[in-house]
Amino acid sequence: MMGFGWFGWFGMIFMLIFWILIIVGIVWLVKWLLNPGAGGSKGSTSKERALEILDEAYARGEIDDEEYERRKRKLLEE
Repeated sequence: MMGFGWFGWFGMIFMLIFWILIIVGIVWLVKWLLNPGAGGSKGSTSKERALEILDEAYARGEIDDEEYERRKRKLLEE
């Protein structure tokens, strides 16, 4: 034993929690800086993603012109 008693264990646990919180904070900050639009309005980003998926399906030939236009109008109405 190192001779610190109870405070030694408390200090080690506190320091471990402190560093974990610092690392989590840095990771969150980096993610936020790299993708600033993700936190704000989720409605517009999910709508944009849905339009991208629709465009990809149309480009692959999975849906025809009429289906593409119908789905696009439906997405833009919301």
